[in-house]
Amino acid sequence: MKHLKVRKIGNSLGVVLPKDVLEQLGMSEGDNLVLTKAEDGFKISHEEDKFAKTMEIAERGMKKYRNTLRELSK
Repeated sequence: MKHLKVRKIGNSLGVVLPKDVLEQLGMSEGDNLVLTKAEDGFKISHEEDKFAKTMEIAERGMKKYRNTLRELSK
């Protein structure tokens, strides 16, 4: 269990993650985090490139089959 303090960072508020936590997450400066609501609080995880790649493929498919999807939605 880690206790973090909310701090003022510029005009915003934030928390600083300890180095060992960042290492466990496999994170480094500039990486993106995903904050997900869980039953007992929140879950922090490393944003995976797989999701972005999956969305890119889905968007290409939706663009290619736009007319078909429009007809199916009626």
